[in-house]
Amino acid sequence: MGASRLAVIDSSAWLEYFAGGPNAEAFAVPIEDLPHRLVPTLTLFEVFKRLLLQVGEAQALRAVATMRAAQVVELDADIAVEAARLSAQAGLAMADAVVLATARTRGAELWTQDADFSGLADVRYFPKRAVPVV
Repeated sequence: MGASRLAVIDSSAWLEYFAGGPNAEAFAVPIEDLPHRLVPTLTLFEVFKRLLLQVGEAQALRAVATMRAAQVVELDADIAVEAARLSAQAGLAMADAVVLATARTRGAELWTQDADFSGLADVRYFPKRAVPVV
């Protein structure tokens, strides 16, 4: 990650990491840099819900425990206003805008494989890669 810049990892990147998907290694860099990792509360919601439905509560709770080992960032008024601005300017859905606003208000870089963020400033975008068929 270079100069150890603060990083926000979005839900798609966390899910890729926990699943050991094709981009997991790229996301391991910021995820495992605990002192520089920020976790929006909305990301906790999205990851827990998805894992709860896909693999069960025990694994979902373990994943959230890993996420909570870093600094969890609550949705506050500053983030909400910045998210609304980003949503209007970039056409982002509410959840995406909140995650990007969290990164920007904290001077962090957003790591993602969500194509909605492709080409935006302060975003490290990794296109989704297909899982090889064996």
